[in-house]
Amino acid sequence: MSPASNTFSIIFLILMIVCTAKVFIKAGKPWWAAIIPFYNAYTMFQITFGNGWMFLLELIPIVNIVITIMLDIRLAKAFGKGAGFMVGLILLPIIFMPILAFDSSSYLGPRK
Repeated sequence: MSPASNTFSIIFLILMIVCTAKVFIKAGKPWWAAIIPFYNAYTMFQITFGNGWMFLLELIPIVNIVITIMLDIRLAKAFGKGAGFMVGLILLPIIFMPILAFDSSSYLGPRK
C-alpha cells in the first residue's frame, strides 16, 4: 500500500469514529462507545433496533449484508430522516454519516 492510501484510510477511520461518537451522543449513549470494538456495534443496534444483541447477526455471512442495510434504514428513521437519506446512508455513508452527526436532528428512538 502506498503512503497516500494509508493516509486516506486513517483519515476515513477518524472521520467515521468522530461521526459515530457524535451520533451516540445525540442518542444519549457515551461517546467512547464508538472506539470499542463490538461494543460500538452493540450500541448502534441498541439505538436502531432497541436490542443490542442483534449485532451478532452481522457475524453470519450474507445475512450481514441484509442486517447492515436494515441498520442504516432504522438509523435514518431513529433520527426522523426520510427515504432519500436512508438510501444515502446505504450507498454513501462517508457523506451521510457526517450529515447525520452534525445536523440539527434529534434522536426519536427505535422505530418499529
